[in-house]
Amino acid sequence: MPLIKSAIKRSKQNEVRRQRRLPFKTHMKTMIRKITDLTKEGKKADAEALLPTVFKSIDTAAKKHIIHRNAASRRKARMAKLVAACK
Repeated sequence: MPLIKSAIKRSKQNEVRRQRRLPFKTHMKTMIRKITDLTKEGKKADAEALLPTVFKSIDTAAKKHIIHRNAASRRKARMAKLVAACK
């Protein structure tokens, strides 16, 4: 635990911000997991329908600085490639 007053305040701020950002990261990971499961099951049509929602959740996470914009681009490319390779 921090002892200095400014460090205590910074610690509180960090926790509040972490709690505020957490749902966006969770939603992004859930959507990625859903599309991955659909492609493993071979449901290409459902995966293609879900792709814009996955892109939106990844873009939102990048916009809120939860992930880096290049990491967001990489994840989107991997999801598109995964759906395209699905049979």
